[in-house]
Order: sequence, then C-alpha cells, then structure tokens
Amino acid sequence: MSAPGPERHLQWARAQDQADPLAHLRSRFAIPRAAEGNALLYLCGHSLGLAPIDARATLMAEISAWEQLGVLGHEAAAVPWIDYAEQFQPALAQLAGAHSDEVVAMNSLSINLHLLLASFYRPQGVRRAILIEAGAFSSDRHVVSAQLAWHGLDPAHELIELAPRAGEDLLRTEDIEARIAETGPRLALVLWPGVQFRTGQWFDLARITHAAHAAGALVGFDLAHAIGNVPLALHAQKVDFAAWCSYKYLNAGPGAIAGAFIHQRHWQRRERPWLAGWWSHERSSRFAMSAQLEPAHGAAAWAVSNPPIFAAAPLRASLPLFAQAGMTALRAKSVALTDYLAALLEEFAGHELQLITGADASLRGCQLSLRLRDAPQRAERVREALARSRLVCDWREPDILRLAPVPLYNRFEDVLLAALELQRILADQR
Repeated sequence: MSAPGPERHLQWARAQDQADPLAHLRSRFAIPRAAEGNALLYLCGHSLGLAPIDARATLMAEISAWEQLGVLGHEAAAVPWIDYAEQFQPALAQLAGAHSDEVVAMNSLSINLHLLLASFYRPQGVRRAILIEAGAFSSDRHVVSAQLAWHGLDPAHELIELAPRAGEDLLRTEDIEARIAETGPRLALVLWPGVQFRTGQWFDLARITHAAHAAGALVGFDLAHAIGNVPLALHAQKVDFAAWCSYKYLNAGPGAIAGAFIHQRHWQRRERPWLAGWWSHERSSRFAMSAQLEPAHGAAAWAVSNPPIFAAAPLRASLPLFAQAGMTALRAKSVALTDYLAALLEEFAGHELQLITGADASLRGCQLSLRLRDAPQRAERVREALARSRLVCDWREPDILRLAPVPLYNRFEDVLLAALELQRILADQR
C-alpha cells in the first residue's frame, strides 16, 4: 500500500471509507462519545467490544419475558430459555472453524478452562508437564497452576514456560515446536493463546497442534483474542479443545457468556472424564431428574448449568453481524486497517514508537502493540495524557501501547485521527 502525502491523508482515508463494503456496519454499533458529544476514537475492541445497537432490544426482550411469563419463559419465551445456548452454535462454529455440535456457549473463560483441563489434563507417570508461554495472561497461568496443585503436583517442576529469544518480543514457531519436541515424554498438555494479548502475535495453531500430537501430548487454545478477530479452523487442524470469552471481538458485553470447543473425536468415544451437571444431560430427559446421567450430544455435555440468559442475550445482536459481513471480508479490512495504522505511526512517530507486533500481517489480527522507546522518562506522562484524550486504547506497563482498529465498526478515518492524536500527545510530553 502506498501512503499518500500528509496533505492528502484525510482525503485518502475518507475515500477508503466510502469504498468500504463493510462501512454500513458501523451504524449497527453504539460509538462512545465524550462529554461534549464528540465521538471518541475507540481502538480498544481487544479489551471490550462496542455494543451492537440491537443489544438493548435483545436484552430487554428477555427481561420482558421474565416479567410477563415468569418460570413459563423456559418454554414459552420467544426463544425458550431451556434451549437458549443452542441458538449460538451455528454462528460460533462458523467463527471457530468447527462443526456445530463441537461448540457450546457456557460459563466464563476461566471456568471453561478449568472444566476442559479437568478432562484433558490427565497426568500419568512421567507425562505430567504443561507447556505455556512465559507471557501468558495471568488468569491462564493461575488456572494451570491451580490444576497442577489440584493433582498434587508442584508448578515449579511441572509448569514449563517458553519466552521469546533474548532481545525479541515475538515467539518463533520453530522455537515452540523445538520446546515441545525437547520436552517429549514428560509433556502432557500444551495450553497456548490463539493471539497473544500483550504483543498481538497470531500463532500458527496448526503447527503447534501437530507438534504437540507428535510428542504424544494434547493441545488446547485460549481464543479470547482470536475468535471474531482471525480465521480459525479448529476441526480441520485437529485441535483437542479451546475456550474463549465473548466480550472482546464478539461484542457481547462485559461478563458475557463464554464458549468452548471440543473436537468430536473426544466426545464420540465418551472415554474422557468430564465434570457434569444437569445441563450436561440430554435435553429430552433432563427434567426426569434421573440419577443416571444421559450425556447431551457433543460439546453440550460439558455445559454444567443452564445458561445465564441476560449475559447471553447480546450475542443475538452481535453474531448475525459476523454472518452478514463474512470472515473473509472482515479479515481483508482488518489487514488494510492495521497496515494503514502501522504506516501512519511509522511516518508520524517512528522515532518514538517501536512496532512489536510484527510487520507481517499474517502474524497479527486487529491489534498493533507498540513500545514507547524512552518509556522510563515519559511513560507516566504519556499514559496520563492518553487517559485525558479522545483516543481510547490500552496501556500495558511498563511501556506497551495497544491499539485495535476493529473492522466491524472502525473506519480508516478513525485510524488516521488516532495516529494524529497519538503524535500530538507524544509531542506534548517530550
């Protein structure tokens, strides 16, 4: 992409927005505004996605059903609450690259990881180590450490963490493969992110899965920053399991219902143990209250409890937008937006910001992470200035700035104005 001259930046960005086949989707979202009424430059979908305009109506419809029907809403609501989670399976499967019966909407991300690890982390003999990345999101590390302790194992010995090479920010796929092979017979499980939360690196799930299976281990992925962001093919790549939240790129709101994937080869045999509850029971006989569990079909057998309706309803507003746009078009726009943002930041502030996500678009999703080059002297001032500005992004201590132009609702003009705002802040805080 050839960048236009400074005097034509705004004209160029607006021309791209006018030609954008997805531009109409922006009107389907509530854009946050400053106190004076101006739209904020929201590049923070990697942390919390924006509210679909229809989310209020879908949520209020369920509150109205509760008011009007009470308990009868389980069967008589427009979308019966008993089957509520099932409506999301086709759309989630499309985004995950899975069969509909391999996915389930349930619980929260960390709870789902615990439930899945209860099934897929089964230490035996010397094969009891878990491999994660050294920069894993803290909740994932806590979950893994707790699982090891639950089995009476010491995380200091059985938790293996892989960091990037010295002086590098991104992990090389060949280094992940080498560590998996090197750990070999003592490796029970690999738990890896689809996209790394701090750097925005998009990992090669197929190669990691193949390496883990070749070593005799199972593999699962935390897709919190990946689903709805990058194309996924969990079934074809033979991923064992995955989990995600729905409040980032899926735009389902804070505390929204999460999701999980279990490859069909694991639930078809019914040989793998799992923690069950009444929603794990086959729907047709669930309320017979039998002492004998009759497992629900597919991944639904891992659903312990009935879904939280109010935490699930906004997905009814969000998921149809993905189907309308198509992941191919969303991915193409995502690459164009991040390429444009990277080019602008290099032009406007390349001597002050270092792009750590990587120049290769195939290694990233919507998110660009940047390091403030002289952070020790200016980090606090820049962070405070950002908090006062119209640019909504994310700061990670001590020196990382994360910006995510989301193709469902961000424009090329947003990207330009954000880059100009950041340039202004950096100049003011020198």
